[in-house]
Amino acid sequence: MRPHPVRNAARDLHHGGLTVAEVSRRMDLPYRTVWEWCRRPMPTDDIVQRCPRCQETPRLPDDLPAYAYLLGQYLGDGHLALTARVPVLRIACADAYPAIMDRCEQAMLAVLARRVSRVHAIGCTTVQSVAKHWPCLLPQAGPGKKHQRRIELVDWQREIVTAVPGDFVRGLFHSDGCRALNRITKDGRTYEYPRYLFANESADILALCGWALDLLGVAWRLNRRNSLSVARREAVARLDEHVGPKS
Repeated sequence: MRPHPVRNAARDLHHGGLTVAEVSRRMDLPYRTVWEWCRRPMPTDDIVQRCPRCQETPRLPDDLPAYAYLLGQYLGDGHLALTARVPVLRIACADAYPAIMDRCEQAMLAVLARRVSRVHAIGCTTVQSVAKHWPCLLPQAGPGKKHQRRIELVDWQREIVTAVPGDFVRGLFHSDGCRALNRITKDGRTYEYPRYLFANESADILALCGWALDLLGVAWRLNRRNSLSVARREAVARLDEHVGPKS
């Protein structure tokens, strides 16, 4: 999906007298793409109007907390299918946590979707939305598994997470994290204390989680190659303000 200003620039050149082939060569774009932009009527559907990145002046999504939460969910258990005629955003949710499914659906609707559907399987439900402009909002999408390619936030995404890191962290922990009791035995006595764990095979996504926790002032450490832990009492209490137990 090309940015809206690029499409407008191609149309302006064509309307100024250049042929489609000349515009294609000048802008280094496929001929067919330029032909569709210049010869077909401009789309007027409300999804195009709603996509904040496709406006003449790209802007941030209207609901920053909803976007940050959805981004966290996508980086965890989400997948954006680009091979279909229209992109499909899918987020897998465990059936044990219906409130997380509802929150995921609400975030999709707040950010872009007109309609959200659910596909049930054994033990989990996929919350999904079909929309042409999901790739504009989730530029991390691409071929292959996330842990096998580079995952970085672009500048406007980092701006959002910096503004509302708690919502981003909530999305990450609602997908690939948990809050559980840890038990240790010392000198014959057993101690229990709550801690958070976030596991992901992508070192880049783990680093993004750690960065957002730093923004919140939450102490964390890598307890395994593919997992980070929040265990200090004050850090757990701070994270409880933003995440809490799954439901």
